[in-house]
Order: sequence, then structure tokens, then C-alpha cells
Amino acid sequence: MQSVLIVGVGGFLGAIARYVLALWIGQKWGRIFPLGTFVINISGSFLIGLIMPLFTERFMVNPQWRLFFAVGFLGAYTTFSTFEFETNGLIRDGEWTLAALNAAGSVLAGFVALKLGDVIAKSI
Repeated sequence: MQSVLIVGVGGFLGAIARYVLALWIGQKWGRIFPLGTFVINISGSFLIGLIMPLFTERFMVNPQWRLFFAVGFLGAYTTFSTFEFETNGLIRDGEWTLAALNAAGSVLAGFVALKLGDVIAKSI
């Protein structure tokens, strides 16, 4: 039961972080392209790439912290389902180029961010 609470608290904070960041990005740069979701997915990929090797290989922290950050916080923070929904909206609106850019860019940049986090974690 304690693990469920840890994941829940992490998820609560991750969802709030996602909402606030996406709102801020949308207000600052507009919503024509789903930049907020893009930034969240890339930064979430970077953070999980950084945190997991640090938590499991380098510092061997309590597994509850992994539940809090990786499963809870980042699970709620990253927005893959929102990414899919927004990409579908771009296609529905006839914005095929933006949809392709969003899909390819999110996957490629997300993977690069994950690898960057992993490399940084292993060099600490």
C-alpha cells in the first residue's frame, strides 16, 4: 500500500508539472504546433535516461525513490497519449507536415535526450 501512495504522490506532482509547463509554453509560444507536449516528452525522456542509471547503477538508492520519480512523477509528467491525440488533430486539420514533424521529432529527439541523460548519469 505504501508503494501505491508513493507512486500517487509522484504522479500528482508530475501531472501538475506537466500542466503548468504546457500552459506556460502555450501562452509564450502559441499552440499552432504542440510545443508544450513536445518539450515535456523530450525533457521527460532526458530525465528518465538520467535518473534510472543513477538510481539503479551509480547510487543504488532506495527503490521507493525509483517508484516516486520514474513511475509516479515521470509517468504522469510525460504525455505520450496527449502527443498521439494532438498529432491526430494535426492530421485531421490537414496539417500533415506538422504532424510528421511532431511524430518524427518527438521520437528522435526523445531518444537523443534519453541517451544524453544516460551518458551524463554514467559520467557522474
